[in-house]
Amino acid sequence: MSKQTKFSNFVKGRSPSSKKNEKLNVFVDHLQNTRDSKDKIRGQTGIVYDERMVEHQCLWDPNYPECPERFTRVLERCREYGLAQRCVEIQPRKATQDELLKLHTRDRIELLQGTDGSPDAEALEAISSGYDAIYIHPSTNELALLAAGSTVEIVDAILDEKIQNGMAVIRPPGHHAMKSEYCGYCFFNNVAVAAQHALDNKGVERILIVDWDVHHGQATQQMFYEDPRVLYFSVHRYEHGGFWPNLRESDFHYTGSGAGKGFNVNVPLNKTKMGNADYLAIWHQLLLPLAYEFQPELIIVSAGYDAALGCFEFRPDLVLVSSGFDSALGDEKGEMEITPACYSHLTSSLMGLAQGKLAVILEGGYCLKSLAEGAALTLRTLLGDPCPVIAKVEEPCQSIQESILSAIYVLRPMWKCLQFQGRFDASKLGSKKEGKHFVPSVTFEGFDVKPTTYATRNCYPVQSNDTIDLLDQRLDKLIKETSLTVPKHRVCFIYDERMALHRNVNEPGHPERPARITSIYQKLLEYGVLDRCHRLDARDADREELLWLHKADYIDEIAATAGKKQSTLNHLERQYGSIFICPETYQAALLSAGSSLQIVESILSGESRSGIGVVRPPGHHAECDEAYGFCFFNNTALAAKYAIEMHQLERILIIDWDVHHGNGIQRMFEEDPRVLYVSLHRFDIFPFKPEESDCNVVGSGAGAGFTVNVAWPKRGMGDTEYLAAFQQIIMPIAYQYNPQLVLVAAGFDAAQGDPLGGCKITPEGYGQMTNMLSSLAQGRVAILLEGGYNLESISHSMTMCAKALLGDPLPSPRIEPLNPAAISTIKQVVSHQLPYWSSLCFHVDLPEGDVLPPCEMSKKPLSIEEQLDQLQLESSGTTSQEPDTFVEGTVLLLEACGVTEAPPKTLQEFLLLPENVEAMKEGTLFSVVPLSWCPHIEGHVLPDNDVNSWGLQTPCSCCQDKSENWVCLSCYQVNCGRFVKGHMKEHNNESGHSLVLSFSDLSIWCYECDSYVDNRAFYPAKNRLHMEKFGESLPPSLSG
Repeated sequence: MSKQTKFSNFVKGRSPSSKKNEKLNVFVDHLQNTRDSKDKIRGQTGIVYDERMVEHQCLWDPNYPECPERFTRVLERCREYGLAQRCVEIQPRKATQDELLKLHTRDRIELLQGTDGSPDAEALEAISSGYDAIYIHPSTNELALLAAGSTVEIVDAILDEKIQNGMAVIRPPGHHAMKSEYCGYCFFNNVAVAAQHALDNKGVERILIVDWDVHHGQATQQMFYEDPRVLYFSVHRYEHGGFWPNLRESDFHYTGSGAGKGFNVNVPLNKTKMGNADYLAIWHQLLLPLAYEFQPELIIVSAGYDAALGCFEFRPDLVLVSSGFDSALGDEKGEMEITPACYSHLTSSLMGLAQGKLAVILEGGYCLKSLAEGAALTLRTLLGDPCPVIAKVEEPCQSIQESILSAIYVLRPMWKCLQFQGRFDASKLGSKKEGKHFVPSVTFEGFDVKPTTYATRNCYPVQSNDTIDLLDQRLDKLIKETSLTVPKHRVCFIYDERMALHRNVNEPGHPERPARITSIYQKLLEYGVLDRCHRLDARDADREELLWLHKADYIDEIAATAGKKQSTLNHLERQYGSIFICPETYQAALLSAGSSLQIVESILSGESRSGIGVVRPPGHHAECDEAYGFCFFNNTALAAKYAIEMHQLERILIIDWDVHHGNGIQRMFEEDPRVLYVSLHRFDIFPFKPEESDCNVVGSGAGAGFTVNVAWPKRGMGDTEYLAAFQQIIMPIAYQYNPQLVLVAAGFDAAQGDPLGGCKITPEGYGQMTNMLSSLAQGRVAILLEGGYNLESISHSMTMCAKALLGDPLPSPRIEPLNPAAISTIKQVVSHQLPYWSSLCFHVDLPEGDVLPPCEMSKKPLSIEEQLDQLQLESSGTTSQEPDTFVEGTVLLLEACGVTEAPPKTLQEFLLLPENVEAMKEGTLFSVVPLSWCPHIEGHVLPDNDVNSWGLQTPCSCCQDKSENWVCLSCYQVNCGRFVKGHMKEHNNESGHSLVLSFSDLSIWCYECDSYVDNRAFYPAKNRLHMEKFGESLPPSLSG
C-alpha cells in the first residue's frame, strides 16, 4: 500500500511570501473588512404604506387596471402570512417640493396640485386625456406626494441603519413619470426621487436600480442616463418596439451617454411567455456580474409584478408601468410566466450586495392574485425566510439568449466582468448566427408618432371568465405546492474538542493541526455567532454508515490504530504517505464523519435550515479503501449518502471549494446522478491526478455530466475568479439541477495567506459564495470544514460563512480584473459541460468593432401650436418659385368641397385656422412636416427604366391587393402596406431598399430615417403617378 505521493508533494506548489508581499501585508490588512463586520448583524425589515392610498381610483372607468385592489390585496396577503406583523412600520410622509423639483418641473407639480380635491370629474378626465395612460382623482396629488415621500423615507431608514432592508407598498406608481410629463399611471418618479435624495443628502456614491417590471421605466432611465453614480438595469418586454412604451431607447444598445456611458442596461424581451429560466439567465449572465463589479452602496428595486401568463395581446395605445409585478404569472398585461416564487430568488441574489441595503418599491402588477403572492414572497425573503423551491429550469429561450448576448456585446468595452465571449470579424459571416457566432442587430417595429390626446376609457385588454378561471386554478396549484415552512433554527453548529486530539506527534508544526478547529471555534465565539446558532451534540459515525462508502477491511485497519503505540502508527503513516496517525486519530475520524451526518439530520428533519461543521480530520481525499491527503473517512461524501439512504433524496449538490481536488468524493459518485459534484481547485498541485481533476472529466455512465471540475491552472485566483465561476457555471447548473440539499466541502486553503493554496479569496468572498448557495434547496446548506492552514484566514472565513447563513450584511468582495487564465478555464468547463447543461448556452463569439446603428433618443412630441410655429420658422427663410400654386390648389380643393370663401394664402394660414387647430387636437386632421433631404436618396432612388411595368392599377406583388399600395423607388416593385406585417415592409427587410412612394397621397417614406421625405429627386416618379391620377403634370413647386 506504499504510496509515491508524500507530504512533501502535498505542499509542493505552495506560495511562499516574497519580501515584496511581506512588505505589502504590513500596510494592507486583507482581513480588515471582516473585522469591521464583527458587530454588523442582520437588522430588521421595514415596511411603509398608507391606507389612504386606496382612494386613488378612476372616476369614469371602474374597470381600470391600476385599481385600489392592487394595494389592498398585497397588504392582505402579507398579513395572512404574518409578514407585515414582523416588520418595523416606517411612517409615511409627503415628498417636499424641494425633493420633487430635483427631477420634476414646477409646472407639472403645480398642475397636479391644482386638481387637489376637485369635484369636476369631466375636467379631471379632460386633463388626463393629455397624457398617456393617466387618470386623475381628487386625491391623486395628495397620494402621489405620499408615494414619493414614503419611498424617500424607507430609503432614509435603510441608510440610517434603522432597518436592514424594506418594502414600500405604495401607489400611484412612479417610474414612467418624466421630468415634465405624467405617464403610465405615474405622476412623480418615486424611485428616482429617492435615489437622487440619497445621492444629494446621504453621501451615497453608487446606487443600483433594478427594474424588473415588464414595461420599460423610460423615465428613470432618462433621469440618470448621464450619471455614472446610478447603474440602471431594466428587464422589460419590448418586441422590437412593438410593446408599450414603444421607444427606441428601450433597446439594448442604449447604454447611457457622456460620463454615464455603460451605466444604463436594457434587456429587451422580444417574445412573450418568458419564464423563470430566462430571468435567472439574465441575473447570472448580466446583472450579478455587473453589480459585483459596480459594488453599489444601495440597491433599489422598482418592483413590478406584471410579466404574466395568459394575457391578451397588448394594445399599442395602452400605457402600463414597467416596474411592477406585471411580469408575474397570470398578469393580463405582461404575458410572461414568472412564478411568484421566482421573485424570491431574484431578491435573494441581491441581498448579498450593498451590505444588504435593499429597498423594494411597489410599481405595477395587474393580476391581483399573482401580484399579491409575488409581493408577499418578496417581503418574506427580505425578512430572511428561505427561498421557496422553484421547478427545475430548462434552457433559456432563443430570444433571451439573443437579448443577453446583444447586451453583453455593447457593454463589454466598459465592464471587465463581461469577457467570456470570444471575438470574430463580422464581415466574414453572412448570417445573423452561425454556429458559435452571434451578430447583434437592431430592429424597430414601433412608431415614433405620438397622439396629442389619449383614450381614457376601455383602453386595456380584458380577459374572459374562462381564462381567469384557468389562471386562478394554475396559481392556486402553484401556491398550494409551494412549501413555505421555516425551521425553528436558522443555523445549527457542531464542534467537539475531542477532534483536536488528532495530531502529528512527529511533526508538531504540521499544517493540519488541532488549532485549526479551536481557532475557528474561538472566532465564532468572539463574533457572537454561536449565541445565534443551535448547537448539536457530536456523535460517532457507526460502522453501517461507514460501510455505505468505505470497504470493511479499510475501516478495520483504521479502527485498529486506536490505542496503538506511536512507533507502530509511524509505519502505517509511511505506507499511506500523505497522512499522520496518532492513537486518538480513529476516534476523531469517527466524530468528524458522524458530526457531518448529525448536521444533515438536523437539516432534513426540519429542525434547522442550515448548518456548520467545525470538524477534523478532513475527508474529501479519502478513498473507499485508503486514507489520503490528511483524510480518513470521507465526511462530505458520507453526508450525501446519509441523505440518500435515510431521507431518500434524489438530488444533492456538493460544492468543493478546497484548493485541492476532492478526488475521493468524485470517485465515490462519478456514476451516480443523485449527486452533482462541483470542484474548484488548482490543477497544478496535489493530488497531481490530471486524469481525474481536469476540466474534461465529467463523470461516467449514468453520472455523465454530474461531475464538474473547475481546474485552475495556476495560483493567484481570488474573489473575482471564484464569483465568475459561480455566475457562469455553478449557479446556472445548480438551478437546472434543482438540488434538495447543498453540501459544501469547505476547505479554506484558497484563502489569501494560506501556506499551501497560493490563492487569494477573502473571507467576504467565501461569504458571498455561501449567500448564493443559500437560495437553493430552501436554504438547506451544510458547510463542512475540509482544508485550510492559515489560522487567521480559516477562522475569519468560516465565520463569514456562518454570518452569511445567519443573514448578516456582508462586506463587498475584492473585485479585480479577471485573471486571463481563469477566463480560459471557465470557457473550457462550459465547453465540456454544455452537452449536459443547456443553461450554459451563452459562450459564443461576438463581433469585433461596431456593427450597430447610432442611438437616436425619442423626442418629446411637440404640441400642435409648437409644430406650426416650427413649420412657419422653417418656411420663412425660403421663397417659392411659384407663390400662387398653394393658393390655386387650395381654391380648387375648396370649390370641390362647395366652399366659396377666400382661401388662406399660405399653408401656415390654412393650418392655423381655429377649426383646423381644433381638428388636429381632436385627431381628425393631421399635419406632417417631411424631411427636405435624407442621406438615403443617393444610391437608393434609381431611374425608372420601365424594367417593371407599374402604375395605379398594379397589384401587390405578393397578395394582389390594390387598396393601399406603394412602389419601391429602387427596383419599382409594387407592394402593399409600409407598416409592420405589410408586404412593402417585408420587401424592405429583405432587400434593404429604403425609399417607397405611396399610390394614395404621393408621399415618400424612408425606412432608414423612419420619416416622410420630400425632395426634387422624387419628381419623375411622383409626376408619373400624378399624371395617371389627375391627367396633368405635377407642379414643380410641389415636388420637394
